Amino acid sequence: MHRPGLGEIEIGSEVRNTGAVVKELFDLISVLEISEPIVLVGHSYGGLCVQHFAKSYPKMVAGMVLVDSSSVDLHELDELNLPIIDETDSDEVWLENCKSYSSMKQEQLRILLNPTLSEKQKSYPKEVRQRLLDFQIRPSIYKAMYFEISNWKQDAEIIKSLGTTLNVPLIVLDVEFSIKLGVQGGLPGEELRILEEKWQELITRQGNLSSNSKIVFAKNSSHSIYMDRPDIIIHSISEIINKIKIKSCRIFLHS
Repeated sequence: MHRPGLGEIEIGSEVRNTGAVVKELFDLISVLEISEPIVLVGHSYGGLCVQHFAKSYPKMVAGMVLVDSSSVDLHELDELNLPIIDETDSDEVWLENCKSYSSMKQEQLRILLNPTLSEKQKSYPKEVRQRLLDFQIRPSIYKAMYFEISNWKQDAEIIKSLGTTLNVPLIVLDVEFSIKLGVQGGLPGEELRILEEKWQELITRQGNLSSNSKIVFAKNSSHSIYMDRPDIIIHSISEIINKIKIKSCRIFLHS
């Protein structure tokens, strides 16, 4: 499932938050006439949407996989002492950049952002490589991100207020954070270590969403685990389905 602005669905001026995604997913399930419980798989911000849906409609959920998911306690990162990292990676900086990028043309973004691929991505088929590059210069993506970042802290409080502890199989995937790579990019190692420790804590805490959960660490993977280690995601989904012993519909939400 692609959220408006990220796939082929256009994005308008409507409010974009996790509540909107929950409604869209509920409507999609209704239109497809899916009656059996579903398995939800959410990456990054999509993981926040999965948490909101699961707490809103627990009887509709058979299992979940959270893939390096955004945390309802992500605000705790703002409380860390990271002066250098915050210069380029705070919510305020991202909002300013997204607002600016969303008003540009694709060619302007291509020149400004100069999208590149990782060494592993360079080995992908030509069509896939081109789609990955084009994805980074679509103004609609930054419009969607602007709305989502603007609303996520309020969304997180709403999700926490729902307070439901589920009893369905949940796998939380954590990834390998490369402090060395960050240092090579000019960021201070001490700040990176502080950031990684808190991120690991937030990821681990997501296991409390269900009484039937486990944490899986994905080695040799960045935040883009769906490209770096798709095998782990596939294995996790299979494990969930084997546990519930039904062929559930699989709905994917991604960042």
